[in-house]
Formats: sequence, structure tokens, C-alpha cells
Amino acid sequence: MKNFLDLARAGPDLVAELVTLAGRLQRHPEPDALRGKVLGLLFMNPSLRTLASFQSGMARLGGDSFVISPGSSWNLEYLPDIPMTGAAAEHVREAIPVLASYADVLGVRAFAGGKDLVEDLSEPVFSAIEGLCSVPLINMESAANHPCQALADWKTMDDEQIPKANGRFVLSWANHPKPLPLAVPAAAAHMAAMRGMDVTVLRPQGFGLPSDLMQRIHTAANQSGGSVTETEDREQAMDGAHVLYAKSWSATDVYGDAQADRDLRAGLTGWTVESDWFDGADPSCIFMHCLPVRREVVVTGQVLEGPRSRVIRQARNRMFAQMAVLYRLLADKGD
Repeated sequence: MKNFLDLARAGPDLVAELVTLAGRLQRHPEPDALRGKVLGLLFMNPSLRTLASFQSGMARLGGDSFVISPGSSWNLEYLPDIPMTGAAAEHVREAIPVLASYADVLGVRAFAGGKDLVEDLSEPVFSAIEGLCSVPLINMESAANHPCQALADWKTMDDEQIPKANGRFVLSWANHPKPLPLAVPAAAAHMAAMRGMDVTVLRPQGFGLPSDLMQRIHTAANQSGGSVTETEDREQAMDGAHVLYAKSWSATDVYGDAQADRDLRAGLTGWTVESDWFDGADPSCIFMHCLPVRREVVVTGQVLEGPRSRVIRQARNRMFAQMAVLYRLLADKGD
């Protein structure tokens, strides 16, 4: 494994190996595995779990890390061949090689611009930097992908013994006061499809995932023996569900139009996850969310703190999943 940018590029066999390795490192720590190694973390956007879990995971493996975060460095430009007369004082063409020279592995987070759907789906930042990085590169969330979260979610479902074949995974849009990126919902649905589950994308009119992302999800399902459907019918979606994964995202029909997005979501306050959403689900159905989450908006406190919720375990599994990625990139001599 040279980089960790996308579960699809890793493939299901390697993903399964990483999940197994994450469990092994959880049960049997190796505090000297990465002694002398340095992890560089470049955050172009804010973070809580990603920052803390990577630093903690690297420390548990015996390595060190440094962090470049919003406000701690120059703004970075990534577009090629443009006069840099705006806020950006440094270009990724200089910044990435320099940071890579200080580190043995480099993680980067760069959110979507949220204005041009075609541009965001092209992953402009990672497309600009991948060829500039001389050390292994980790996607800590890009415009349309979040493989670290997806890997942790796969581990969480394995921990819970959620079935793969015939397992029912519901990705549901949820109420939120503002448009959010597509990265987590796209990665979660793709991960469940790779796992071989029957995936249902539950969303209101205007909030369907873009066709390019849905095609990736369908391709993964076809290869694994799973299935993919979309619906606005909550009762149909939740019938026999084993997992309800809630997440808000931008209205793709009016992507980049903030007022039109607000108008669409204004009438969708009923999309707050409540206990009665689980009435037709499998008795063991669990609730998942990547966090941060707005209580009594996205989901009620009763669900968040109830017996179905796995949000804290998901967050903790971020650390173990990322430890597995770091171990495979830096300590594993099998490649």
C-alpha cells in the first residue's frame, strides 16, 4: 500500500485486512512499531476527531506528529498557473514537497468548495497534490470522500456483527440548518456497498446523491453482491434495517445556491431522527453518525444516548482504523 486515498482504490481485500489489523492493534498494542517515524498533518479545514485520533494513534505506535491547521500557516493555493493576488500566500507546489521532506507520511484534509458540483467531484485539491508528495499520502477528508471515516465505520459494523450478505444499511439525509459536504454520506454508502450489504439511500426530493457518486456505489454493490436503492419513503427504507446512518448534505439539485438550498430544507424539519424511526427495523438495528452532530436537529438526545447509538464507538474506532493505515504504510514490510 503506497497511499490511503480511497477505499475503492484499496480494494475490498485490503480493506478487510486493515479492519483485521485495526482489531489486532486494539487488542495487542505495539508501542514501538513506529518509533522514530513522523506523521505530518495538514488541515486546510477544522477538525476535532480526525486531529485527535491521528495524533493519539501515532503516539500509541511510538511515533511523533506535527500539525499545520487553519490559522497556523499561510493560506494555500492549489489552482495551477494563476497570479496569486488573493488571500493565499503559498502554493501547494512548494508547501507539499516541503512538508513531505519533514515527515514519513502526510495526511491532508481539504473540504469541498461547495459552489461548483462538477469541480468538487473532480477532487481538485488532492488532484493537485498527489503527485507532489514524496511520502505516503492519507486522505483525511476530501471534497467527496472520507476513507478514514468509512474504514472506522466498517470496523464498527464488524464489531457489532452486522451481517454483510443481506445486511440492510440505510443512509438517511437528516435535518440541518445549513448545507454540508458530500464526503461522509458518499463514503458511508460506498463502504456499505463494498461490504456486500443492501444499501438504501433515504433522502427528500432534491437531495439525491450526484450520479457520479451513485455510480461508484452501484459498481461496488455489483462487485460484492450487494444492492442499492433510493427512496423518499422512510417506512419502506427502514423495514428490516440493521443500520441507520444519519447525515445531512447539500441539496444537489441546487448545489452552490445557498438561498435555494435554505428554501428546500426549510420544510424538512421532520427529518430529525427520532425513536419511532426504528419501529419497522430489525430489533438489533443500530444508529450511526460520524459526529459532530446537532442534538434535537439531526437526531434527538433520546436516540443519541439510547441503546441503539454507536456514535462513541465509531469515533473511537477512528483511532484504531487509522493506526492500521499508519502501520501498513510505515511498519509493514510485506509490500
